[in-house]
Amino acid sequence: MLNKTKLLVLVTLFLTLAVINYAGDIKGKVEAKGVKNNANAVVYIEDIPGIKFNPSKENAKMDQKNLTFIPHVLPIVVGTTVEYINSDDVLHNVFSPDKCAEKFNLGTWAKGKSRSYTFNEAKCYSVMLCNVHPEMEAFIVVLKNPYFALTDKKGNYLIKDVPEGKYKLKVWHEKLKEKSLEITVSKDSSITHDFEIKK
Repeated sequence: MLNKTKLLVLVTLFLTLAVINYAGDIKGKVEAKGVKNNANAVVYIEDIPGIKFNPSKENAKMDQKNLTFIPHVLPIVVGTTVEYINSDDVLHNVFSPDKCAEKFNLGTWAKGKSRSYTFNEAKCYSVMLCNVHPEMEAFIVVLKNPYFALTDKKGNYLIKDVPEGKYKLKVWHEKLKEKSLEITVSKDSSITHDFEIKK
């Protein structure tokens, strides 16, 4: 016979699975007009009401290598800690002037060292800069849920295992205007949506 604790765990698990009814995939292509290629656009579902998503227990990572932030664009779930690594033989710094990232400045550190910052505000599209090397630039995109994808150079994206429902699907790009559309994800479906974004 189940004790009360085990029964509560089973009921909670059942209700969670009932609420999060994983249905299908969203795929497509983003054509980015007026820029080098179609890479680094973030396609994401703006909000999934009634479900709170926890950040990954592992830190996301952004490297500084060959005087470049890698990756150039890093989408994360709100509450995620990003670890900044210096892989160069020179000193690096990381700071952001954006209010949604508390205008943080992590200071300067040497090769092989790292420092971290936790992004606690959703809908934050924050630029990452290095005050030692002003040509360096990257972006952290802070989202409410894990249903997002980063486009490749051809503009392809794929968001897998999206819960059944009606949502707003959006595209963010560092240089181009954001676009959005209303979508419906049905059970066991795979839907395709293409975007064209420009300045």
